[in-house]
Amino acid sequence: MSLLQEAFSVTRLSFWAGTLLSSLIGCSLYVNTHRSIESDARQRFLNHAAYAQSVISVRVKSYTDLLRSAGSMVQSSQGVTQQQFHEFARGLHLEQNYPAIDYINLALFFHEDQRAAFVTKLRAEKKFLGPLAAKLDIWPSGVRPAYLAVGYIEPEQKQAELYGYDLLSNHFFGNLLQRERDEGTFQAAGTPIPALSHPNDTYLGMRMPIYRLGLPLDSVAGRRAAYMGSIGIAFSVPKLLKGVIDKIPVNGVRMTLFDTGRYMDALGRDRTGIPLTLFDSQGTTALPKPPLAGGDDVFSTTLQMNFNNRPWRTVYSAPKSALYTEFDVYYPKLMMSLGFFGSIMLYAVIFILTSSRRAALALAQEMTSELRESQSKLQLSHQKLRRLADNAYQVKELERKRIAREVHDDLGQNLLALRIDAEMLTTRSRTHSHLHKRASATLQQIDTTIKSVRQIINDLRPTVLDLGLSAAVEWQVHQFQRRTGIQCDLHEDHLEIAMPDYCATAFFRILQESLTNIVRHAHASRVIVELRLNGSWLSLIVRDNGCGLPPGGRNKHGSFGLVGIEERILILGGTCAIFSEPDGGTTIMVSAPVIDLPADEPRLLSEHETGSAVI
Repeated sequence: MSLLQEAFSVTRLSFWAGTLLSSLIGCSLYVNTHRSIESDARQRFLNHAAYAQSVISVRVKSYTDLLRSAGSMVQSSQGVTQQQFHEFARGLHLEQNYPAIDYINLALFFHEDQRAAFVTKLRAEKKFLGPLAAKLDIWPSGVRPAYLAVGYIEPEQKQAELYGYDLLSNHFFGNLLQRERDEGTFQAAGTPIPALSHPNDTYLGMRMPIYRLGLPLDSVAGRRAAYMGSIGIAFSVPKLLKGVIDKIPVNGVRMTLFDTGRYMDALGRDRTGIPLTLFDSQGTTALPKPPLAGGDDVFSTTLQMNFNNRPWRTVYSAPKSALYTEFDVYYPKLMMSLGFFGSIMLYAVIFILTSSRRAALALAQEMTSELRESQSKLQLSHQKLRRLADNAYQVKELERKRIAREVHDDLGQNLLALRIDAEMLTTRSRTHSHLHKRASATLQQIDTTIKSVRQIINDLRPTVLDLGLSAAVEWQVHQFQRRTGIQCDLHEDHLEIAMPDYCATAFFRILQESLTNIVRHAHASRVIVELRLNGSWLSLIVRDNGCGLPPGGRNKHGSFGLVGIEERILILGGTCAIFSEPDGGTTIMVSAPVIDLPADEPRLLSEHETGSAVI
């Protein structure tokens, strides 16, 4: 009991070790689960941002396609009029299909010698301005070699100052338009349109060159010669991005759009290298450019896009809590609790198993010690029992030998003397028939008694054993065959074996018991007996062709024949093997050392390697 209590006792060290280990596992599960949830939430955020960016790209492309179609219309007409341009713009339904576009305008290119004709046509087509039409002219004023003046604006505008503006008069913007002309590419303005832009409401322009049909455009000189003008649109960035944030199913998403290319501010200063904020979903009129969101509680990503050769950068941000579900909030805590209590339980199970193993080992050691002690006592007891049994065998054999000799010497001699007298009486009484008859019957009765005495002496201890074991075995085999009628063959070395009397007696008794078992149980028709001397070991083999031993026959209750055989040979320090198969006969083979043994003491089992087997 004290051993078990000691094995299962919980020490302070084991308690705090288990608590610390469980806390570490719980915290580890909490951190890993939180990271996994955060990683999934971040991936969802990135997917939403990528989707919003794709929506912006699709909208930019649609506006670009509109500009291409308008340019194609103007280019194919070769001299579009105010009415044609107005009908084309009205057919586009800009307010419904392109809500971000405020104006679509066409600027025509001409030289100084064509200025008067342009002004005259401009005044004639803008009569809807009333008296202001007569005052229209190219501005800024001044004589320049060439002009790119705005001639058409849709929807139609009543502000006369919007017509006749020379786009080449702005040195920075004019250079961009000339490069656009020479390269034949789209040109998106990086500078907000001052007349339309307001805080957090930026307007940008996008233009494309128009060339006359039928002229080669495969060189800069060819494109300059075919240059007819430029068509462009003015659009509101907030309107362009309107609804993009609404398509993201996450609350609190912020989108900030920057133009990172070269541009000029309202004062005409080059602001290259300073990102231009085009739109901020959280900007207001009072604070159009709030600081970007940051910190560990915010997801943020930056995506790049090309807006007609203008590098745009979009920054998306959202609070992490907006992408967590209610389950995501409690799941790490749940995992921490499960990890802690699960680890505690697992630690307790391991502790119990370890303690059980330790207790089992200690108990096994204690039991092993007791078992070894018991085995030692049992072995000693077995040795004593065998000594006792051997002593009983020896006493029995000696007593038989003594009785046989006394019967032979005393009773035998008396019977022999009595027979002699009876025989003499029989011989002398031949003249008296009645007396002769009674003397003859007495002589026969004495002969019968002598035979009975001899049989009793042989049963106690055959006198033939005094002639040696070989002679005794031969005599026993002959008597067995004569008495039972079973054919019995003897195979021996025909050598007289010198051995102690107790060894010869043991082998003879084993042979007697084996033949007796054959008569009682085997139902055999033939028996073979072999007696061999191999070195110092004598072997006796008795084999029959009977029915064999039945299953469990050797351990049959009340049967001690085979047990006696085994015990006799083990006392001699020998081995015993019994081979048996159903309907295959039985073989008994015993072996024991018989040479150079003491004449009066048998060898003990504990002193030699012995064994037995039954097959």
